[in-house]
Parts: sequence; C-alpha cells; structure tokens
Amino acid sequence: MYEELHVFSVIVEQSSMNKASALLNLSQPALSRKIAKLEQDIGSPLFRRIGKRLELTRIGQLTYEYAIELRQLHRKYLQTVTEFTATGRSSLTIGASLTTLQTTLPDLIQMLTSAHPEVDIKAITGKTHEIVSLVREHKADIGIVASSIEDSTLRCLPLFDDHLLLILPRNQVVTDKGSLGIMDLDGMPMILFSRGTWYRVLTDELFDKYQLQPDVRMEIDSFEAILRLLHTCRAATLLPQSYMRQQLIDDNELVVVPIRELEDTKRTTSLIHADPAGLSSSVRLWINEIAARFPSKQA
Repeated sequence: MYEELHVFSVIVEQSSMNKASALLNLSQPALSRKIAKLEQDIGSPLFRRIGKRLELTRIGQLTYEYAIELRQLHRKYLQTVTEFTATGRSSLTIGASLTTLQTTLPDLIQMLTSAHPEVDIKAITGKTHEIVSLVREHKADIGIVASSIEDSTLRCLPLFDDHLLLILPRNQVVTDKGSLGIMDLDGMPMILFSRGTWYRVLTDELFDKYQLQPDVRMEIDSFEAILRLLHTCRAATLLPQSYMRQQLIDDNELVVVPIRELEDTKRTTSLIHADPAGLSSSVRLWINEIAARFPSKQA
C-alpha cells in the first residue's frame, strides 16, 4: 500500500494526472490502476469527478494527510538507518527524576546496554517537572519519573507501583511491643530524604495524616548516604521499596520493618515520551523493551 499512497500523494500535489505521470515515469493507465487498487484496499473512493476536474473526497483528504505522515516517518526512518550505518552506534537520552535516578534508572541502563551494546546512553537528572519539560522540548528522548503525568503533549506509560518502607539498623531496639505500628514513628530519630522530591512530599503527607513528629536528625539527597549513616546516628529512615535490594539490606546490616499503613503510600513510576510518530524507530523499540520489563502494569 505504501507505493500506492506515494502515487496518490503525488497526484494530489501535482493537481494533474499528466504531471504526476511524467514525474513518476508511469503511464496514466498505470496510475489509474494504482489508485483503483488503493480505493479497493480502503473501501472508499478518493476522488470525485466534477466536469474535467478531480476533487478529493473527505476520505481522500484523510488519506492524503495519512500519506504525508507516512512519508515523514519513512524519511526519518531512512535517516536513522543512515546514521546508524555510518557510525555503527545510536544514542538514547534519558531524563530521570532525582529519586528514579537512584532506584530505577541503573537497572534500566544495565538492561539496555546488555541487549544493545552499540547504544550510547546519556542521562539528565532533575526534579519531575524539569524532566517533563526536557521530554516535551525533545531534549530527552524519554523520561523516568516517580509519578503519573497528565500532559496532552506527552504519553505516560505506567511501569510499577512503589511505596515507602521503614528501615532500621539491625541492632537498634525501638520498642518492647514486639512489632511496630505507624504511631511508633512519632518521636523516632530519622534521617529523611531532602525536600523538593515526591518521596519527601509523600513522607511529609504521611506525617501530617497521622499527626506524627519524628526527630529528624538529617536531610540528605542520597539514598546510599542515608543507609550508611543509620548506624552512626542510631536512626531510622523511610525509603522506597524499589530501592531496597536484599544485598543492600545485608551489606548495611539493616532490617525492614513491616507497617501496614506504609503500604498505602503508593506512587506509580512512569515512563514519559512524546508522540511516537515523532520518535525514531530505535527509541520506539527501547520504549517497548522497557514496557516489557514491567508486564504487570501493561495488562
């Protein structure tokens, strides 16, 4: 159908079967056969004859707009192939919010580079609204943010849900009740993530909801630094489930304390990108591969 759409668009743009025939180096009967085949495939006439003139039907106008979009996509595809053939490499720029930089991005980069060692991956970090702007302005091919985004110019693909966990040094005695509840966070020494990120907003909302006033010892913008300081400060912390690998827990001699109310502190980590029609074929491929890594959210 692509060839017939190309012939059709040339006829429309030349406003003449004779000119289109000369430009395409095809006879007029051959042009007519291609248009007839296209109309048969679509199931609707593309032209109406008015005297000696041909005018587009409404379906013809829609088909012409589609043919133009397809032509632009085809050119972009050929350009991508040419660039890749010339260099043997391709590039992907990922915008990551401050929290996903530490939780989700490392695994994604490892996945992409393992499957596509020829890819040059660049990362730009910032707050969520900054990442949204970068993707909207095409300064980043995709964005990974720890929230759902509503923006008419972007597509938001949910990857997975996350929630906060209470993390304590393994040898820290906090209560003699045998288990902890949400109210035990009141007055508890804590190291929290720095203000300005959604994890800190989520934490503060939790404190406000249950009228908790923990003893905040430090505010740090590094999850790794927080974990390393818990023993020194004899403090607890609240960190996202997506960050807390078992290896981290074991290496830092920590324990995860289950608290039911923390399971309600849910946020969705999402991938954002511009209209797929404006993306290169390789970027669309990587988006599909990332989505396939989180099949539960795509069901």
